[in-house]
Amino acid sequence: MAVPKRKTTPSKRNMRRAHDAIKADAYVENPDTGELHRPHHIDLKTGMYRGRQVLKVKDQF
Repeated sequence: MAVPKRKTTPSKRNMRRAHDAIKADAYVENPDTGELHRPHHIDLKTGMYRGRQVLKVKDQF
């Protein structure tokens, strides 16, 4: 069985965990409509992605 030779210091332990913090989701504003959507995702309100119509948008739900 593998056993560590030295105790991991709190500094090294915390450096390893530095990227584990929960970050807020990123949102970008659509320049045409002003709606917020996730970057690199389809804008579900308009059906547009990178300036192209990708989805047909329903008028009413």
